[in-house]
Amino acid sequence: MAEDEMVEIVPNMRMEPLNMLCGDFGPFYPQMATQVPMWLAIALKKRGKCTIRPPEWMSVENLTQILEAERESQAAFQVLPFHYVEISSLLFDYASGDIPDLYMVRSLINDIRDARFLKVESSLESFEDARSSAVKVKNLSAMEVNVVRPFVGRALQSFYKHGSPDLVPNPEAMSARRPQATDNIQRRPLRKR
Repeated sequence: MAEDEMVEIVPNMRMEPLNMLCGDFGPFYPQMATQVPMWLAIALKKRGKCTIRPPEWMSVENLTQILEAERESQAAFQVLPFHYVEISSLLFDYASGDIPDLYMVRSLINDIRDARFLKVESSLESFEDARSSAVKVKNLSAMEVNVVRPFVGRALQSFYKHGSPDLVPNPEAMSARRPQATDNIQRRPLRKR
């Protein structure tokens, strides 16, 4: 899904518009910046047809400010693209020559990721200690959501075990129920194979 994010490229060739199922991209003219999805930018970059401009949030100045803000506030997460880890990884792999101050940018993103994971971990510990039934966290990225998912599942299981049995429907009763048709169209029986 991160590869569907739009990124700016600078083509070094002339090409008519590409008509894809997901949209039309182009026309492409040498040295004229244009927006394309990440997957198309990578495909063109692999063929030597363009350079990829890193997003504005990947500048050293922006990343330094984000890192400082992440370290100062233990409660709030800074606004970053939902797929910032995946986008930066793709750019490091395929367009490392197009990123100014590559090593500094890579180091800052790793530090930001570590600081955010530490916050996620401490938030999960407080969630388990408080035996809370709800948590509201803003500005998590896709990678952080995937880290949280197994822990929240376990926490919810322990919550339901200690709580009222009415909170969780009986799984056997749920599987025995069949969905009812909402329209009045008569259904034809299916043939056996």
